[in-house]
Amino acid sequence: MRKASWVLLLLFVFAIPWEYSLDLGEPLGNVARMAGLLLLLVAIPAVLQAGRVRVPGALQWVTMAFYLWLCCSYFWTIEPLATLDKMRAYFQETMIVWLVWEFAESPRDLRWLLRAYVAGSWVLAALTLANFGSMAAIAAGQIRFVAYGQDPNDVARYLDLGFPPAALLLSSEPHWPARLLAIGYLPLGLVAVMLTASRGGFLAALVALAGCGILLFRGHAKAVLAGAFALPALAASLWFIAPHGTLARLATIPEQIRSGDLNRRLDIWSAGWDAFTRAPLLGTGAGSFVSAAGLSSVDTAHNAVLSILVGGGLFALFLAVGIVALAARSAFKTQGPLKLALVTTLLVWVLAAMVSTVEESRTTWLLIALIAVAGRLAVEEPAGLAACFPISVRKGRLGVIPERGV
Repeated sequence: MRKASWVLLLLFVFAIPWEYSLDLGEPLGNVARMAGLLLLLVAIPAVLQAGRVRVPGALQWVTMAFYLWLCCSYFWTIEPLATLDKMRAYFQETMIVWLVWEFAESPRDLRWLLRAYVAGSWVLAALTLANFGSMAAIAAGQIRFVAYGQDPNDVARYLDLGFPPAALLLSSEPHWPARLLAIGYLPLGLVAVMLTASRGGFLAALVALAGCGILLFRGHAKAVLAGAFALPALAASLWFIAPHGTLARLATIPEQIRSGDLNRRLDIWSAGWDAFTRAPLLGTGAGSFVSAAGLSSVDTAHNAVLSILVGGGLFALFLAVGIVALAARSAFKTQGPLKLALVTTLLVWVLAAMVSTVEESRTTWLLIALIAVAGRLAVEEPAGLAACFPISVRKGRLGVIPERGV
């Protein structure tokens, strides 16, 4: 049962980046939801059969407290139906923190989870490029391209979070198929991010790629320099291939920053702040941001902090900050390229949180879960973790041999 749970966990992680592109509707939902529910049905008997559960860490306890507080907000919410829906959604998302903690037992398991996420990001990038080349998109005169069923800003964020793990695998994988998976994703993911025309996503991609460059420079300096020199050629290719409106939208980033409007986000944030001041301690209930702020039903908070403040009040924000702080502490427990990859990914996530409601995403809780496991392994198996994610690799007669980091 435990082996079956591990296989299902890998499939679940693989499905998360492109989950909304395969949705069968109620009651089944999207592919990640189906995989997650199946995983849960197998994981619970596996734990009962083993007769033990891994002792939760501080991050797991705070995550549980955060979820329970949002559940308690049902008693004072202004939108009972929306809060009930969020209670179900948050359970499906935050359970990832426990599942990864329970079934990822070794540095090798952590590496397999990272491979699964990068492979899923490959699928998302490929689906985005498929939309770019579709006849329907061409006929409609699209300037923003995205995998079916997905939001352009969300797709850009999911793709951005795949860059640091891909660079980490490229720097540490001893076998060429996995290295090919990693090195192929970097240009493919960047092109897909640009095709979404997400301005925030593009800026976050630059931060992610800068971290990747630093990570790879020590062992692959020539490759990093070649990649840097190839970027102008890539941009020129997109200039001739992509619609002019796609690149023109990205070119408005400086104007958006100077104006301070951020595509109407300031108006949304102002309305959200007013809603928070009316119920600062307890909030107005999970999922109630739109109603509390008096916005259109198609709007979102576009800011994780404000969304949490309005829905759960200051106490919910305190717990959320605690989760992020504990994740950062876990990331800094690791060493070498793993630390740089995790810190870069966390930084990219923080940038995304400024303009998106990332607390409602499975990718957020998967990132937190992976960082928590890495921090635990840094204490329990430091030598194994260093061997799995070495500072550099050297070439021998039998291929690429990892060099253990300190």
